[in-house]
Amino acid sequence: MITIVDYGIGNLGAIVNMLEYLGFDAATTADPKEISIASKLILPGVGAFDRGMQNLRRSGLIEPLEEAVLDRTVPVLGLCLGMQLLGRGSEEGNGEKGLGWIAASTVRFDWAVEQGLKVPHVGWNSVLPAPGNALFASGAPQPRFYFVHSYHMRCDDDGHVAATCNYGRDFCCAVSHGNIHGVQFHPEKSHKHGMALLKTFAEWN
Repeated sequence: MITIVDYGIGNLGAIVNMLEYLGFDAATTADPKEISIASKLILPGVGAFDRGMQNLRRSGLIEPLEEAVLDRTVPVLGLCLGMQLLGRGSEEGNGEKGLGWIAASTVRFDWAVEQGLKVPHVGWNSVLPAPGNALFASGAPQPRFYFVHSYHMRCDDDGHVAATCNYGRDFCCAVSHGNIHGVQFHPEKSHKHGMALLKTFAEWN
């Protein structure tokens, strides 16, 4: 069973539908007890960083998530805002602290604005996986995914960068550190490449 964390923001139905289409059991929950016994977690999310962290806190989900991910080393996959929440904070909002599971900060697309590119970065774009990264084990050399975001994650350690994307300049679009993973794009909106990535995550032992 893949447990999808429901904290009030995120395209949960589309994620469940894609996983079930692929043949995997998936369920959404806002119950801390269900999260505390989960064997695999997806942290979705759309919208503002501060609201995401505030919703997690109000829902009483941070402690069971930390117990599952940090103590029991349950695999977790953050999607879009869910990936940004894995870091320590964001330039968006008023300084709300992130989960801090990845040594990274979320920053603005300053260079994109300087180059006259539209922000948010919206639409399909190619992704370059880091060599040997398990998230992209399907083997496509430059899979394409659907993005909608105005901020991107900047990792302290390049070894945590699972993939990059180019939007006027290369930026980190996926992270991996032990059992903790995240992608800036929306796999549930990314057709065959999104299905391949979710299938890879779902099949991990």
